[in-house]
Amino acid sequence: MFSPDGPSLRELTVQALSSVERGYDLLAPKFDHTPFRTPDSVLESVAKALTPLGPYPDGLDLCCGTGAGLDVLAQVCPTSVTGVDFSAGMLDIARRLPPPDGPDVRWVRADARALPFGPVFDLVVSFGAFGHFLPRELPGLFGQVHSVLRPDGVFAFPVPAPPRPTRPGFWILLGFDAVMRVRNALWRPPFVMYYRAFRFGSVLGELERAGFSVELCALPGFGRRDDGSPRARLVVARKTGAGQPAAGTVNS
Repeated sequence: MFSPDGPSLRELTVQALSSVERGYDLLAPKFDHTPFRTPDSVLESVAKALTPLGPYPDGLDLCCGTGAGLDVLAQVCPTSVTGVDFSAGMLDIARRLPPPDGPDVRWVRADARALPFGPVFDLVVSFGAFGHFLPRELPGLFGQVHSVLRPDGVFAFPVPAPPRPTRPGFWILLGFDAVMRVRNALWRPPFVMYYRAFRFGSVLGELERAGFSVELCALPGFGRRDDGSPRARLVVARKTGAGQPAAGTVNS
């Protein structure tokens, strides 16, 4: 599961008993050697899907971590790329990345629930971060994203199809969430990381209530399940207004 350069069991235990911010500060030096980093196959697939929908002059990577999404934004944002995260340790690793050709790059430490920007971005992406937000926090989070996008700007993120109960992955994720709930009931500070709390149907509704029109694009590189549905989709939420309901469309 982990490469030889990844964290030890002891290090993971210490991180899991810390706050989310402190845990990621500790994990940062070895984060890219864990399965928690978004795979390159996902990043490349998202870049291919976004390219024909652009251009997006200025882009933001929400909860950027160690900067895995930098290359995605650099391919579709010719003017500037900004990464924002609340972990100083993760940003320290991101700042060591070689700058891409073309866009200006900056890294900003901030909480995604209180973004320090005006409407200055044309694209916001996020990879694998939503498990750190409780369902009740999504309206505020999506409202923040809406507020930093220019008119007609896009909020995009990949979503894998959830494993079925007949697959081992279903029970692994269910067990992980159960362990985290027990941990948070018994230990402070809490470490919010739940794989099954980000429910697809409710997420689409919250995006529309925040003022986005939503389109789902299949990511073809991951194939389809037995019933013909995509194994992974890209959510493309376009800013349409100031928090009013917006019509949703679905493409598979």
